[in-house]
Amino acid sequence: MITSLQNPRVKDAARLRDARHRQRQGRIVIDGVRELVRAIKAGVRIREIFLCEALLNDEESQSLLKTMETCGGEILPVSEAVFRKLAFGNRTEGVLGVAEMPHRLLDELNLPEKNPLVAVLEGVEKPGNIGAVLRSADAVGVSALIVSDARTDLYNPNAIRASLGTIFTVPVCEATSSETLAWLRKKEIPIITARVDGSVSYTEIDYRGPVAIVLGSEAAGLTSTWTGADVTAVRLPMLGMADSLNVSVAAAVIFYEALRQRSGV
Repeated sequence: MITSLQNPRVKDAARLRDARHRQRQGRIVIDGVRELVRAIKAGVRIREIFLCEALLNDEESQSLLKTMETCGGEILPVSEAVFRKLAFGNRTEGVLGVAEMPHRLLDELNLPEKNPLVAVLEGVEKPGNIGAVLRSADAVGVSALIVSDARTDLYNPNAIRASLGTIFTVPVCEATSSETLAWLRKKEIPIITARVDGSVSYTEIDYRGPVAIVLGSEAAGLTSTWTGADVTAVRLPMLGMADSLNVSVAAAVIFYEALRQRSGV
């Protein structure tokens, strides 16, 4: 059992809270039972699992022990003090994984041949919003999510946590906005953008065929990249004083309208 807070492997894992060290090491930290199980089942390459058995106190945690046996990562028992140094925030579920950083290019996204539903997030600053959008994307069956011109790290521990591990189950990649726009046009996928000054209501759009739903940050909205004759701007009704919704809420509203139409409800 590792009991020293100065253990080199513990120190390397703790550094992964910082984006610079994640990029430098090419690794990420996955904190939480559910998140780690979903990463393992998605084929993410786990290198190490720091395990504090004293904190594994529910059925979900116990099921993880069986899953860990197949992941190929080295299991490192640690003391409670060491684990609390590693854990992100106040969460102490007793298990934390270090994994190779997943990396997928635009051209490596495998979309369904019939009616793909693609989501794009441009310039989002808060990792929690990326995670929340991923949860909604997973819920409605979005084919892929592209994070364009991100102002935060895609694999920030807050993004992983907010996604409940769906960041590993929804095909996701990073690209520039111009690259993403060119890719969508090459795929001949109609583009719908969410803007406060959109010309039509989001419910007036036909989402039953191939479609890309593009959203920006609450602060800045979408850039001028997302304009053109093949781009339709939609609006969500805002009857109060606020002029916009949180991006994850707006995404969920539009995603579920797409699901409603596609389900024939």
